[in-house]
Amino acid sequence: MSNLYLAVIGVGGVGTAFLSQLAALPAACRPTLVFLSRSSKQLYSQNYSAVSAADLQSSTSKLLSIPDLTQYLSSAPGKAIVVDNTSNQDVANAYPAFLRSGISVVTPNKKAFSGTLQLWTDIFSAVEQSNGKALVYHESSIGAGLPVISTLKDLIATGDRVTKISGVFSGTMSFLFNSFAPADGSGNAKWSQIVAQAKEAGYTEPDPRDDLNGLDVARKLTILARLAGLKVDGPESFPVQSLIPKALESAGSSDEFMKRLPEFDGEMEQYKEDAVKQGKVVRYVGNVDVPKGEVKVGLEFVEKGTPIASLRGSDNLIMFYTERYGANPLVIQGAGAGGDVTAMGVTGDLIKVVERLR
Repeated sequence: MSNLYLAVIGVGGVGTAFLSQLAALPAACRPTLVFLSRSSKQLYSQNYSAVSAADLQSSTSKLLSIPDLTQYLSSAPGKAIVVDNTSNQDVANAYPAFLRSGISVVTPNKKAFSGTLQLWTDIFSAVEQSNGKALVYHESSIGAGLPVISTLKDLIATGDRVTKISGVFSGTMSFLFNSFAPADGSGNAKWSQIVAQAKEAGYTEPDPRDDLNGLDVARKLTILARLAGLKVDGPESFPVQSLIPKALESAGSSDEFMKRLPEFDGEMEQYKEDAVKQGKVVRYVGNVDVPKGEVKVGLEFVEKGTPIASLRGSDNLIMFYTERYGANPLVIQGAGAGGDVTAMGVTGDLIKVVERLR
């Protein structure tokens, strides 16, 4: 693949797993790695020879700005691909410039596709105008390695009509509610105890409020709604139920938030009790109603025995209701978070780009 050149931005958890998977690919699927970047370190060569991740930490390469990197890659003696493993908004904002310069983009970065509608339009306009010379793939921006985006695109491309998308889109929220209100009624721990367990196990962000505010789920719903044809302005443009008690929104730190959370256990307990009275369970669900053009994220009382009510652990579950599938939705379920499975989605996308550019 000497005529394909690869730049990797972000060598954290997902990035490290991706580089490991990249090294294991057959040579025919592996572009020449010519640029690596993490925080304040970069590694590259002026003559586009291959670099090694092992040399990144000791690198003395001059730091390139994003415009400099665009120029560097567009001048490569072949086609270039950027893999962005960050969640950085500035890098996301550069995707149109990369694409207009003939540089393909592969990424799990949700911010590029759930940000402003203008950025979304600019990205895909640049792809269209490149006439196949620059591609963008972002399967891992929803559900890590689960085939969510590719499935939705295939449904639409083959002429099916998607009417509704519904499910549990957060591994954190899945774990919290499967533990707090299991379908068999066995859960007796307080909400704050479950949140503390999830934080300790690494299922939440360092500050659990970053999960409990629902924004992560809202970003994923924004992407799916846009792919389904809705012109959604962004995750702030539709109802998103935050599970952060009003009184704790201004807590000065994660520790303060966790210390005071038990004061509000009664609120979540009431939701669980109300669901039980109806013979249901409470879950944190995202919905896209395509005909109505409506998107919403929040708590729902779900019938026992349904796929969402029967979820276990931290799995994601996404249901596509379409004309072809009728009343029985197409269901995708599995691990929706984690470095290895997220990197798998990125690596799978890279293989698709390589095949198309070859």
